[in-house]
Amino acid sequence: MTSKAQVTWVGPGLRLVAEANDGPAIVLDSHRPPFGTNTGPAPMELFLMGLGGCTGMDVISILAKKRQKVTGFQVKVEAERAPTHPKVYTKIHIEYIVYGEGIDPRAVERAIELSETRYCSASAMLRQVAEITNSYRIIEERAVPNDPIIR
Repeated sequence: MTSKAQVTWVGPGLRLVAEANDGPAIVLDSHRPPFGTNTGPAPMELFLMGLGGCTGMDVISILAKKRQKVTGFQVKVEAERAPTHPKVYTKIHIEYIVYGEGIDPRAVERAIELSETRYCSASAMLRQVAEITNSYRIIEERAVPNDPIIR
């Protein structure tokens, strides 16, 4: 399988527009003056967003297969970078927040484990340079019948 990406400088400053596989575009930028205009995530932030999206899609789909009554879901990713260039991520913590009715903690733990050890390509790649830890919270929330989120 081949993936393609294209990044085009559009200015001002360091603003770029990135596109992948003929899909929708995203604006990238820097947050550092004088060149950054803070109109989009910085490239390194995009790594964290990609990691959160990759593992999040895994976990939510696994929980759906386990027939968990998930009403909401969030992944928070926090990372530390090396102090010197190339300033790679050295520590990453992923927090999963699962909202729903009667969510089984064992199902959440297993979904996270499967994502980390089998399915999430972003996690496998970043684990080569960073220590990745995780935690989760379950927030009880009554499910509404016929809610489109519940599978």
